Amino acid sequence: MADRRGSARLAVTAFAVVTVMATLVSGSAAASEDVGDLDATATALPPATVRAVAASDADIAETARARVAAMTLREKAASVVMGHVPTQSKSQLRDYMAEDGLGGFLLMGSNIPASESALRSLTDALVVDSTFEPLIAIDQEGGDVSRLPWDDFPSSLTLKNEPPENTRDAFAGRAALVARAGIGVNFGVVADETDDPGMFIYRRALGTSPTSAAARVAAAVEGEGAMAASTLKHFPGHGAAPGDSHAGIPSTDLDYDRWRTSDGLPFETGVDAGAPLVMFGHLRYTSVDDEPATLSTEWHRIAREELGFDGVAITDDLGMLEASGIADYDDPVTNAVAALAAGNDMVLTVLYSTPRTAGRIVDGIVDAVERGELTEQRLDEAAQRVATLRLELTAAGRALTP
Repeated sequence: MADRRGSARLAVTAFAVVTVMATLVSGSAAASEDVGDLDATATALPPATVRAVAASDADIAETARARVAAMTLREKAASVVMGHVPTQSKSQLRDYMAEDGLGGFLLMGSNIPASESALRSLTDALVVDSTFEPLIAIDQEGGDVSRLPWDDFPSSLTLKNEPPENTRDAFAGRAALVARAGIGVNFGVVADETDDPGMFIYRRALGTSPTSAAARVAAAVEGEGAMAASTLKHFPGHGAAPGDSHAGIPSTDLDYDRWRTSDGLPFETGVDAGAPLVMFGHLRYTSVDDEPATLSTEWHRIAREELGFDGVAITDDLGMLEASGIADYDDPVTNAVAALAAGNDMVLTVLYSTPRTAGRIVDGIVDAVERGELTEQRLDEAAQRVATLRLELTAAGRALTP
């Protein structure tokens, strides 16, 4: 099967240098002006450019294997954890990342300062090793889920009713803002679809049918591809499962065959478009597996073998499983180990997290490997996928060179 990631991997293996803000952000003059009004120092930054790099996919993959092979068990465990602490203190953030050597950090609203330049300074503090930068991520969908106050590009609220090329242009501009801030990963492409305005996910979905969502998801990935690593969420699809996964485990009896031609279509199209990450949702498709997709080996098999996804599989926030109130999911360490064993490459912890939660999860992963509950081979596979993406983003110079 052909590698489906190459077209959207930040142009990391290309030799071209792409001028960004003059072309992408010019698609929304209002957005560009608003950035300047909000932060006078941001306008002083010269046009950002993607760094030219000569590393090939094979070179990066081999370097990733070598890095993981040189890691201790605990270092490998830490590399597959994406954490969060609610602070804008650069020293606290740097200490948090350095203490356990975490592989990633998710920026939430509590981390976002008032200006673009201040945010860039904050994300710089998250980088402990400039040769192997962590995955710095953000939920920048636009519209209802927007962490960057200066993002005025159109969102799903209107894009779902406009031609797909408008989605491409909006996400190209949005990705430029994300990258200017030193953020490599955007959890911004909602691949769920529904035509029911009463559904939790309706306002955030890019389409009201499988085909319309698929066209816009592909366009969003294409738009983001040169500037940020796109993430498809919430696999296998929130639209078919009523309810809010922040407070329960939405369920559906939709079977696999119907899923493949309906809610699965936008994810398949997004994978084909080159999205390097897929976020697995806390969604139960009972005809496929009684476990939530996050903890389902079958849904991970489907993503890999049926859709051809070969990138980084990441969980939705594991704290949401705790919030469900289901006793089986009340331990974040148990949830993380189960998620890795099911096939996730990275586990995300935000809700209920303290500065020690990520470290506890790292310790739990190590214990699970030593007990034989999680194989070291599975951990190595996950760590290598994460390391590959980290090296790709590092090679791109955190996407931008001011």
